[in-house]
Amino acid sequence: MAVIASLDIQGAFGSAWWPTILKGLRETECPRNLYYLTQDYLKERKATITINNISTEKKITKGCPQASCCGMGLWNIQFDPLLKLPYTKHTKAVAFADYLLIMIRAESVGKAKNIANVELNKITKWARDIKLRFNEGKSKVMLLSRRKRKEQTEVEIYLNDKAIPQVNSLKY
Repeated sequence: MAVIASLDIQGAFGSAWWPTILKGLRETECPRNLYYLTQDYLKERKATITINNISTEKKITKGCPQASCCGMGLWNIQFDPLLKLPYTKHTKAVAFADYLLIMIRAESVGKAKNIANVELNKITKWARDIKLRFNEGKSKVMLLSRRKRKEQTEVEIYLNDKAIPQVNSLKY
């Protein structure tokens, strides 16, 4: 018996919070010159838009450009601690870019559901602490079972206090 939750991050790359990225670099003992280079890269950034010769500027304090040479690396520095949360022995977390899969294996649907909800609470708290939010509308949950006997087939898994839609197949 297993439950798989596919979690989508709302505005992922545009939501990368720079203090978390810099903290991640410090915690991984990044060489000082690369840390300062990244710090300077993120400092005093602004976006300018000009329409009909009228320009507006906005200070940028978060985000990592998805198509830039360092965007994915900066995102991974921020996202990696999520994979290292203290999950139960029943749980496996896998990430690809800005998607997270949580797989929970248990003896029954009820146990899998309970473990999944505990794990998703940990994940939600982690995200809130670094100013990210998982999108419960785009996230999905799927139940896997080889058992033929009559057993509960509906699971109620919650993200941000909202039920995640259950599906019969996932595209990853």
